[in-house]
Amino acid sequence: MTAQLIKGSEIREEILGEIGKEVEQIKEKHGQVPGLATILVGEDPASQSYVSLKMKTAHQLGYKEIQDTRSEDISEQELLDLVEQYNKDDSIHGILVQLPLPDHINDKRVLNAIDPDKDVDGFHPVNVGRLMIGGDEVKFPPCTPAGIQEMIIRAGVETSGAETVVVGRSNIVGKPIANMMVQKGRGGNSTVTVVHTRTKDMEFHCKRADILIVAAGVPGLVKPEWIKEGACVIDVGVNRVGEKPSKKDPNKMVPILRGDVDFDAAKEIAGAITPVPGGVGPMTITMLMRNTLNSLKYKLGLM
Repeated sequence: MTAQLIKGSEIREEILGEIGKEVEQIKEKHGQVPGLATILVGEDPASQSYVSLKMKTAHQLGYKEIQDTRSEDISEQELLDLVEQYNKDDSIHGILVQLPLPDHINDKRVLNAIDPDKDVDGFHPVNVGRLMIGGDEVKFPPCTPAGIQEMIIRAGVETSGAETVVVGRSNIVGKPIANMMVQKGRGGNSTVTVVHTRTKDMEFHCKRADILIVAAGVPGLVKPEWIKEGACVIDVGVNRVGEKPSKKDPNKMVPILRGDVDFDAAKEIAGAITPVPGGVGPMTITMLMRNTLNSLKYKLGLM
């Protein structure tokens, strides 16, 4: 039986609709809207495209959105001063510094300068600590892991008591989603195993998983025989493996994307699975918008 497809593109629209209604209600009652400032340094095309999508989404939701683009030769101190300017701006509830930054700037120093209560990416050490503690301490879960957990919940997958295996131990996805899945509460209470490049028998652990979250960045790493029948498979990998002519314009080449899981074979074994593209990807900006809304709600005492 073919697996249920967990489409992030559809869940995204559902959540953005919920956020939009809340924004309207808060604006009507409190006269405020969420404010999001994104700082972009340089002219990296991928970063420009990603920031543009963030700003477009924020605008559609009725947020105050600022895209602050600075030249690549900005000094580290000037960038730190700019972050502090937005830290002090009461109309801004979320601050993002788009990575990568130029080599002469210390990424960690800049990210750590963001007010933790405006760190809607959830990368500041304070917010990492809040995530580790769990419960009411959590303000801004990192966006991709938060999107993964939301997809699992909305797909109706039972997490309580489930065996969850996370493939990959990155600070952006692997470690935080493992921590979130083990916490008490909605979408948690599972027993979590993390596997990585030094794991002796990755296949053995993957086969045990009721929920298999793969974020290794290796196309086709997880083979169909590694998947337990009926498992929920979340494929975070988006790997460019080649190019092909565009359907809209045959003269234009578009990337061929593959996940970390052999999707075509896995969908015949799994109970539920995310496609690539259109799976986890659309959820990241969605959860960023939710975190920014929540930042305003914290300020207004609504959370």
